[in-house]
This record gives sequence, structure tokens and C-alpha cells, in this order.
Amino acid sequence: MVLPDGGRVARVATETPKAQGPEAVVRACLESLRMSRARAPRQLADGAVGIGVSSPGPIDPWRGIIIEPPNLGPEFHDIEIAAPLEAALGLPVYLERDTNVAALAEEAFGAARDCPDFLYMTVSTGIGGAIVSEGRILYGPDATAGELGHVPVNLDGPVCGCGGIAHLEAYAAGAGLSRFAREAVAAGTSSFLSQRATRDGLDALGAQDVAEGEDAGDAVCAALMAQARHAFSVACAGYVNIFNPSRIVVGGTIAEKQGDRLLGPARDYVARYALKTPRRRVEIVPAELGPDVSLAGAYPLVTGRLGDDRWRPGRSDVTTLASA
Repeated sequence: MVLPDGGRVARVATETPKAQGPEAVVRACLESLRMSRARAPRQLADGAVGIGVSSPGPIDPWRGIIIEPPNLGPEFHDIEIAAPLEAALGLPVYLERDTNVAALAEEAFGAARDCPDFLYMTVSTGIGGAIVSEGRILYGPDATAGELGHVPVNLDGPVCGCGGIAHLEAYAAGAGLSRFAREAVAAGTSSFLSQRATRDGLDALGAQDVAEGEDAGDAVCAALMAQARHAFSVACAGYVNIFNPSRIVVGGTIAEKQGDRLLGPARDYVARYALKTPRRRVEIVPAELGPDVSLAGAYPLVTGRLGDDRWRPGRSDVTTLASA
């Protein structure tokens, strides 16, 4: 459960059983919510007013449907999640893309406080984003605005997980770095990665191995990380030119571990190549809320939509239902 200051009570953490299919994921969500409610102090549990669900996109936040997230698998297509949770728990449910929820959290409690115009980015297994303009998330008619990882940073290059060519995510995300690492092992160009593959298995290679290889002096790993940082920098300059943000808030596991090794080159590149007026304004800063950012974001998500029927079209007033 999430408190008005973003604090969490009766937090429950479980693995997402995506290999078992969409129905198993919905059941796991329901079980976790029931466990959290049962563990919370009675007064807090009885005072819950709604449920916020954070999901990889693309999603339909109005109907509460997960559309087709590329990193979950082919079975995850048009999955209703808000309606069954509402029916089971008797509370209104609001579904939102994970990066938008994170942006709401950073705006309310973190690095984007008092900043009505900012971009949020997460650099992790994938690269996602959110656009906040004049204090409001920019959605577009299909709620797909903000997919900042799927911006091409080259005219030719690797295929992204979404099927696009030379997207930022293909160069700088964990999945892309993992693919490059496997290719380096197959080509026999990196002794460091070959040793890691022998030790842990080829499929276990990831961004952390590449980053550690750079620190160990492996030339291939250093080139891959330099390429990732350059792709991120180029993308940031484009975002500054297009959106004129006051801040770019960057979170995610890779960004957290790389710190200024990632953000520093981006600041320098923006200062050199972005348009003069927006580059004078923008700050590129680390996110503040860490891995629980989407939990913290559930509070502004729910309170910002509670009672607004535009976010639950066609669904009944579940506040009159008995909890399961």
C-alpha cells in the first residue's frame, strides 16, 4: 500500500510468472494485492480508495488493457487486467505504462518536483520514457507517446526488439548489450566475454558483464559501452531540440550503475550539439526513487484519476461491490 508521501506499507514482492502466460500474471497480481491488504494495518487497509497498476507498454490506459508489450512474449496481446482486479477487489483500478507511473512518482516525490516540463527515461533491460508537459503526461491518441527508447539513432544498425532498425534501445539497453556480447563471443573477439560465457553460460551474458569487461580493460566491452553512451547522448540532444524540457530525469538499473559515466557525456553532447535556447535550460539528472519508483507512483496515479470516468469507460461503480 502507498501512503500520501510515497511511503510503502505491507510491500509484497513476487516474481512475474510471464512464462506461464497472461492468466497467471493476472492471478499473481490479484494474490499480491490481497496479501498486501491482509498485511497492512486495518485502518490503512479499510481506507484504500483505488489500485494503480504499472505495466510495460503499449497499453490502453482508458480501458485497462495491456496491448502487446514486446518484452513479455507473444501471448501477451490485448490482456484485460483492470476489470478483473476491480471485480475481485471492489476498488477502482487504473492501468498505466510503467514509465508514465515512474514519471508521476518523480514529479510528486523525486527529481522532477516543481518541474512541470520534463522527460523521464529508464535505461535498463529496455529503454522507456515519458513526456510531461505543463504538468501533464503527453499521451497521443493511442497512448503510445513517450516511447523514447524507440527513436532511431542511426540510418542503419541492429534490429530492436520491437522490429525497428537502429533504435536507441538496440544500442544502449540491457537486451541490446546482451545481444552484442553474444555476438562477440561467437566471433571470438572478446576474451573477457568468452570467459564469462564459459563460466555462466552464453545466454546469461548481460549488460553488467559488458560494463565489468570495460573496467577490466577489454577493448570490445569498452567499445560497446562507448557506443551505448554515444547513442544515448545523440538521442538526448534530439529530445532537447524536440521537446524543450527543463529536465531529463534518468533512472533504471543501467543508469543507476553507470551514473555520470552515462549522464556526463550526454550533458556534454547536448551542450555542444543541441539548439542553443533549449540546451541552456535543460538539466540531465539522475532519478531519485530507485527500483520502487512505480510503487510510489501508484499514489499520484490513483488520486489523479479517482472519480474521473474518462479513465474507466464502461465499467461499473465497483465501490459498491463487496471485496472478494
